[in-house]
Amino acid sequence: MMVRPDERAPIARLLTFLEQGEQMAHDCATTQASMVFESGARRFLLSQARQEAAHALVFKGAVAWLAPKHLGDSLCLPAMEAYRKLLHDRFACNDLLDTILAEQVILEGLGEAILTHIERGLEKRAAPLGRMRRILLRQEEAHHGFGRRWLERAIARGETDVPALQRRAQQYLALSDAMILDLGELFDSIDEDPAQWAADVRTFLPEWLTEEPLADGRY
Repeated sequence: MMVRPDERAPIARLLTFLEQGEQMAHDCATTQASMVFESGARRFLLSQARQEAAHALVFKGAVAWLAPKHLGDSLCLPAMEAYRKLLHDRFACNDLLDTILAEQVILEGLGEAILTHIERGLEKRAAPLGRMRRILLRQEEAHHGFGRRWLERAIARGETDVPALQRRAQQYLALSDAMILDLGELFDSIDEDPAQWAADVRTFLPEWLTEEPLADGRY
């Protein structure tokens, strides 16, 4: 894999960010599994939790291989900590729907966007373990798809509606943007535009979550 010496540290720190995100996703899915009664959904969430833990180990291993001296580093990102606190507060209120929106839809959308960008860069550098990387990305897509279907069924059952979800999403989306912008120096180091990465998150979200209402208020 052709990585310039000056790219190793910033890429390792970006992977550390992903590791921390996967750990947060693992904790979230584990708690969600304890809140659902439908056995199929519980099995999926427990499976997701196991996969998120495995993803975190993959990223940790990549850091160890790429830049060993940065193994064990911890990024202090105010936006990520604020996101974590919001999730904790919603769990305290037993608001499962809000946590699905925050984790499986928005946070997994952020993860998909980042991993898609990283995959393009790794392909250019002829990186190894292509099959493993594709499996990881497919699992992230599955987690995201689960969340989208959950919200769409909740809308169909009248448990929520699009305007309510859009309002709830604004704070999470603002924090997901801030997470990327908090890493601005890392993106500069690898000739990437953090604003573009933040904007790309929207392309992985359901259209109804980000689109403007029609003149009659419909979506």
